[in-house]
Order: sequence, then structure tokens, then C-alpha cells
Amino acid sequence: MTLQMLHKEYRVDKTRIGFIKFIFEAYEGIAVVTTLDARTGHVRFAIAPDQVEEAFQIIADLKKDVEFHAL
Repeated sequence: MTLQMLHKEYRVDKTRIGFIKFIFEAYEGIAVVTTLDARTGHVRFAIAPDQVEEAFQIIADLKKDVEFHAL
């Protein structure tokens, strides 16, 4: 059985992409953050299906310091 990753795209401050990636790397197995366009801050989260709630909680916590604009 293949697990389907949930993909969510956001625009964030381009200077914060490294920080966001670092946070999600620390939470191993929650999500993978891919930069789609560094110039515009366009990122994609590939979220493990059994970790969706946790991933969105981390994003909610990050929103206290970083603006996320859903695309």
C-alpha cells in the first residue's frame, strides 16, 4: 500500500525559508519542505498522511513569527 502525501503550497518571506526547513527537519518524518521559487518565497510541504495534524500545528506555531500565504 502506497501512502499519499498531502501537498500544501505557501508563499513565505524568502529570508525565512532556511529557518522553516530547519524546523521541519528537526521534526523528522512530519513533512518535507521544498523550495519551488526562492525569489518569491514559494514553498511546498509534502506532509505524511498520518502526520497532517502535527504538521499543521507546527505551521500554526511558526505563523507567530513568519507569515504564510496559502497558494
